[in-house]
Amino acid sequence: MSEFDYDLFTIGAGSGGVRASRLAAQTGAKVAVAEEDRPGGTCVLRGCVPKKLLVHASHFPDEAADAAAFGWTVPAPALDWSTLRDNVQAETARLSKIYHRNLSLAGAELIAERARLKGPHTVHLERSGRDVTARHILIATGSWPHLPADVPGIEHALTSNDMFTLDRLPERIAIVGGGYIAVEFAGILNGLGVKTTLVYRGAEILRGFDLDLRVMLAHEMEAKGIEILLETNVEGIVKHEKGLTLVCERGKELEVDAVLYATGRRPKTERLGLDAAGVATDKTGAIEVDAYSQSSVPSIYAIGDATNRMNLTPVAIREGIAFVETVFKGHPTAMDYEGVPTAVFSQPPIGTVGLAEAAARAAGHKVDIYRTSFRTMKHAFAGREEHMLMKLVVDGETDRVLGCHIMGHEAGELIQIAGIALKARATKAEFDATCAVHPTAAEELVTIREKYVPRGKPEAA
Repeated sequence: MSEFDYDLFTIGAGSGGVRASRLAAQTGAKVAVAEEDRPGGTCVLRGCVPKKLLVHASHFPDEAADAAAFGWTVPAPALDWSTLRDNVQAETARLSKIYHRNLSLAGAELIAERARLKGPHTVHLERSGRDVTARHILIATGSWPHLPADVPGIEHALTSNDMFTLDRLPERIAIVGGGYIAVEFAGILNGLGVKTTLVYRGAEILRGFDLDLRVMLAHEMEAKGIEILLETNVEGIVKHEKGLTLVCERGKELEVDAVLYATGRRPKTERLGLDAAGVATDKTGAIEVDAYSQSSVPSIYAIGDATNRMNLTPVAIREGIAFVETVFKGHPTAMDYEGVPTAVFSQPPIGTVGLAEAAARAAGHKVDIYRTSFRTMKHAFAGREEHMLMKLVVDGETDRVLGCHIMGHEAGELIQIAGIALKARATKAEFDATCAVHPTAAEELVTIREKYVPRGKPEAA
């Protein structure tokens, strides 16, 4: 008989925790997962999945406008927000049940209550008041939107969590932030008919992305009717009878019906008993782990946003897989964070993999740039001025493609395939040797031949 109740106890039933728990259970391990909310985590319940559905919904006005050029007569679209909202929530509920079912089919037990650590091998279940023990504990609690406490009136702000269950859409909204959540919701709300203003303290949106993408996306967003205020700090939010006033520096005030704060997320590790168990964290509350996701306590591991490494759902899943390979299969496996492709479902969307131009230069590479911007066949035919951008960052000495950056229609789909090429360390010559698929936008990736010479100095880090 085992000295522990479980071989693995996972706290958090998001994408990473569920994948790790299922795979561990399939090895014959006795596994339990505690989740105080529904299974699915941020991605399924209040993140990637419902947000992507809202992105799809927000495209219909443009599709209706473009239809005339293709010979269709389409009545002016009218949105019923309650129908959209309820259908999206029904879909997240369906997916959550699938997560629960898959855990059960794998032989893992789901415990629907909050859990916290009491020691290296002990977990306390708060609702039932009982303690359970486990040989290994995995923390996969994700992250949560962060609201800055030093902003007067911050209690009147919404977070991304709130956007999926609004009783009604506001007529006017200010979105504070310049990261992917901010720009995605700006596109969504603008497409759904909300007068949208983005307020960001930085010089360009999407810090960390390639500068060409950042500048061109801002231009395209403004062309769609989104007002963008850069290098603007918020001083407070004032609530009054007619709505809210967002007070910015230099006397700038915005009269709106709602304010969405999208200035970052923090690891959801409070009240987890980390101190009681001796688990080290950084100043943001992120659990400090080694390359194998092991914390400062040998029996306790952590994956996903709770560790604040690379906060993407597919990365959390990969970390969970690596954890099981290491702990339950005896194959020490570390997650490889190089060349992870990602997408921003802004409007137009962005896909990126590898190094941005500035990062490549900062790393000491002799950089060659191949860049093109154009209107897609569909947009040109419909008379729409939206442009697509494709950019390859190439090592001028080895010819290896270091980065691929795309903005435009289906950029997320394109970057997944480009990610394979970069993971295989493909060269520009191999891109050039690949036959184009015509007529597509993607063919530009293999037909760009001339090096791009920017005006002025090259992009710096």
